[in-house]
Amino acid sequence: MIPTRVQETLPELVPFLRAVQARRPDDGTWCEAWTVRDVLVHQTGNAEELGRVLKAFLAGTPVETRGFDREAPYHRLSATDLWSAFLRNCAELTDIAAAAARDLPPDTEVRWTGRTVTVPFFAEHMREELILHRWDLTGDDGTAVRALDEPWMTEHSVVSVGRPLLARGRAALSLSLAPADRIEARLRTPGTPDVVLTADADTADIRLAAPEGPATIESDAATRVLLLWGRRPSDPSRWHSSAGAEELRRVRGLLGGY
Repeated sequence: MIPTRVQETLPELVPFLRAVQARRPDDGTWCEAWTVRDVLVHQTGNAEELGRVLKAFLAGTPVETRGFDREAPYHRLSATDLWSAFLRNCAELTDIAAAAARDLPPDTEVRWTGRTVTVPFFAEHMREELILHRWDLTGDDGTAVRALDEPWMTEHSVVSVGRPLLARGRAALSLSLAPADRIEARLRTPGTPDVVLTADADTADIRLAAPEGPATIESDAATRVLLLWGRRPSDPSRWHSSAGAEELRRVRGLLGGY
């Protein structure tokens, strides 16, 4: 039984749990090289680290974000203990986020993965992780598409996570980009701001901007979020482009995700 306070803070938790329970732990997923169990381990580590960093800040003893090696202890747990750890970490994150919302102004800046984010980021980012990795389990079912389609998912992906999302793709592309090469792309969903990407051999940037000129890729909002995270909808006809194969390869390479 998930406590009400946890469901209210993380409304995507129950759909994620049901998706996990509907599959074998060793089933494959849309997240390359990860099984269902690997996804659950990752989420357990996410909940712990989000809570750990915010709790330390609240206590006046800020800590740096650990890398993904933080997940190693969870790989060694039994299925029952892993499940318990995940639920416990989500509950603790919920309580820490509630304390932070009570005790800190919402625009308070907190260090997270080498940058600063604001207090609401921590619960919101866990929500995004639950949505995205549920899609890794289920693909494009109705629940996944509706959640990915929410405007806050695009805003969080661009404003709060955008630059780290581009880091892996830019590093890979930099090997083939000449010093004068520059990638500029617009991902468009009609009726919403464009997501504008720019990158060269040394830098990458992402922002929301008013639609202008031709789109590099046009799609529904859910598909655009998947593309930002280095993923692809099961139905490729959900996105459209006239940019040409070479430009699409570069843009898709930049959108390497985590």
